[in-house]
Amino acid sequence: MAAIQNDPRTGREFRGIPASPGFAVGPVVALSFHQDVLIEKPIGPDQVDSEIERLNAALDATRAQILDIEQQVDSVLGQEHARIFQAHRLVVDDPQLINEVVQGIREEGRNAEVVLSDVADKYADVLKGMGDVYLRERGADILDVKHRILRNLDGGSRASLSELTLNCVVTANDLPPSEAACLDKEHVVGIATEVGSHTSHTAIMARALEIPAVVGIPGLTDHAMPGDTLLVDGTHGVVILNPTAEQLAEYDRLASTRREVREELQVLQGEPAETVDGYALVLSANIELVSDIDSARRYGARGVGLFRTEYLYIASDDLPTEEQQTDMYSAVARALAPDPVVIRTLDIGGDKIDKRFDSHPGANPFLGWRAIRFCLGRPDIFKTQLRAILRSSVHGNVKIMYPLVSIVDEVIAANRILDEVRDELTAEGVPFDADIEVGVMIEVPSAALTAELIAPHVRFFSLGTNDLVQYTLAVDRVDLRVAHLYDPTHPSVMKLIRHTIEVAHDAGLWVGVCGEMGANPLLALLLLGMGVDEISMTPADVPAVKDVIRSVSYGQAATLAAEAHAAASGEEILALCRTLVEETAPEVLALLD
Repeated sequence: MAAIQNDPRTGREFRGIPASPGFAVGPVVALSFHQDVLIEKPIGPDQVDSEIERLNAALDATRAQILDIEQQVDSVLGQEHARIFQAHRLVVDDPQLINEVVQGIREEGRNAEVVLSDVADKYADVLKGMGDVYLRERGADILDVKHRILRNLDGGSRASLSELTLNCVVTANDLPPSEAACLDKEHVVGIATEVGSHTSHTAIMARALEIPAVVGIPGLTDHAMPGDTLLVDGTHGVVILNPTAEQLAEYDRLASTRREVREELQVLQGEPAETVDGYALVLSANIELVSDIDSARRYGARGVGLFRTEYLYIASDDLPTEEQQTDMYSAVARALAPDPVVIRTLDIGGDKIDKRFDSHPGANPFLGWRAIRFCLGRPDIFKTQLRAILRSSVHGNVKIMYPLVSIVDEVIAANRILDEVRDELTAEGVPFDADIEVGVMIEVPSAALTAELIAPHVRFFSLGTNDLVQYTLAVDRVDLRVAHLYDPTHPSVMKLIRHTIEVAHDAGLWVGVCGEMGANPLLALLLLGMGVDEISMTPADVPAVKDVIRSVSYGQAATLAAEAHAAASGEEILALCRTLVEETAPEVLALLD
């Protein structure tokens, strides 16, 4: 669809949070959820029972619909994604919430729609007002269920993604999980929402379905109207309203080129990540779901360098049991054996912690009670997870990794609890790998600067460059006002990485990288030259990184690292990296520009 000439909105760019990579262009379908038009009706004493029966019928219908969605998602995307809707069923079955609605109908003499809306909004407002991303998303779950109950109360007349019949880009203030589950790749080519985060249900569903998506775009629905065209760049977090012919042509060219390059690089799937002079590097995958294993295999990753375990905790209102965790970890370990699987212990906190764990999350949760600090403060939860990880280690390829370590005392304390768990399992006769490797993530400057104190207590380091960069430079990389200051090649970051690698190798430890820095082919060569042994990344990024590694000698990479050591700025270091790639593997530049 051509852009409207002389329209001041033509070609206007909006920036948000990249939620699911890729490009898409299509007409806007603006969906409105949770904006129900409610008509208050008085309920007389003789109508109360029938009104409550009407509410119960709507609850029954809602419960059946959610179960149906859960089963559909389970069959298409797997149990991990389907677990989202267990929380929705808990809302429908919440006796406190439902009893409050019933009591309101009886005492206030108002119809079910109005009372339900008031009660649900009250609960959601409490969660949404707590200033925490994870809690705000739980508030959104309540509103999603409310919307579905209201829809059933009036006969199910509201819009749904399952009813779309044309290819389009869906825009909304938010996309409820139950609607996101109905996404049809045949008709929905892109998604853009005003709210959301990289860990929101919408983002998770979009990535699973490989639909380009950008979330967190304030004011988008005030500008993008039905009849407009929207270009979604889910890789860079940009949407363009009514793109010009030139913008469409440029994105079409980029998309076509990138598609061709990725298809060409796919032939490297079974090849080793080895330099032309025989230096081997391990390229592994970052995963969070069992279903991610297929993607890791398809793109040629070797094992898992970062298994995020938080999903089990945030996808349900109940803590995962030892058996549930053991089943999940074992499924991954069995599927990938003998390749390694590095399981990161619970990194709940920051944007994920909720009132089940901490009723006082603090004003700055990213610097508060999270990750290893939380685990040490809740040894009951920590020990359950460690038991599950150890039990899954019988497959011989599992490793344990502690996140956000800042001082050696935390490592010593965590290892002490791990030893207690070992003793318990031994006494119970439960088998496990007695020689399981234990490592830590180096993502806090204090840990990097005292790496020599930590090294005697672990077998490996993994550089979590995302947090290491933002903590070193005091930059929130998702805050668009300061994101330009986020610089992984800043000399201070380079010094911390170099020091960590040198300390590790002097102590006989191996060093990995599991942040986004390693997924960038330009910077992967720099890390290779600095001496890292393993890089873990999103599976789709493996082919490009493998290509640049197979195109250089280790000597070239080491020379690059030496030149970077002498450089005075991040811009200079990045230019050096780019020059080497231009000389050795220019094809991958199409994936970066």
